[in-house]
Amino acid sequence: MGHASVSLAAGSSLHAAMLSRDALHLARSRGDFERMNRICMPLLEAQRAIRLDALAAGPAKLISTGDDLPGLPETGCYLFAPMLVGADAKQFRAAANAAGVSVFVLTREPQMKNGLWPVCGVGERVVRIRIQPPTNPDLIDPQWFSYASEQLGDQAIEDAQNAAEPEDPAAWRVDDLLDRIDACPEHEKFIKALADACREAMAMPIPTIVRRRALINDPYSF
Repeated sequence: MGHASVSLAAGSSLHAAMLSRDALHLARSRGDFERMNRICMPLLEAQRAIRLDALAAGPAKLISTGDDLPGLPETGCYLFAPMLVGADAKQFRAAANAAGVSVFVLTREPQMKNGLWPVCGVGERVVRIRIQPPTNPDLIDPQWFSYASEQLGDQAIEDAQNAAEPEDPAAWRVDDLLDRIDACPEHEKFIKALADACREAMAMPIPTIVRRRALINDPYSF
């Protein structure tokens, strides 16, 4: 986290975000919820800078086949569309980040009969919303892209909350959010919800029983 703070101060938002994410998972592996809580704020700041830089780059680039994938990706927004799926978008983001390029990625699935677009994000759990498509589906403006991302992150928080039972240990609620962080890494309210869950878990004993969660029954999933 010391290196992440230096990177953030120097304007290296992607490096700061990646270090923060590594630190977050390391702290969780040690049951250190106090440190996880402290990591969330620099992570939020780094992801905010990544999101704003991508949105400032202009309309999203449409990626619907392997041939559309740029050899050298640039900072910006990317909307993956059929025939590609959410897992392809996640892999693209990971590859771009590994190359030192920050990208803001969403995936839309085939349009529904009612005209809505399913938009998904992939983490350990898949998060999915159904929203109105943009006015011009061939020109995805930053405003629609940002709106879709906000709706996806809000759904991720709701999904994590709905996964829990009232008697569940607080640590499990942290894990329910971590399951979905890769689905919406740019969402500020999601990271704040994670920090809140970590603060709650700080005062509670670490559970000794294994967390169990049911499979998601989504008729629109693949």
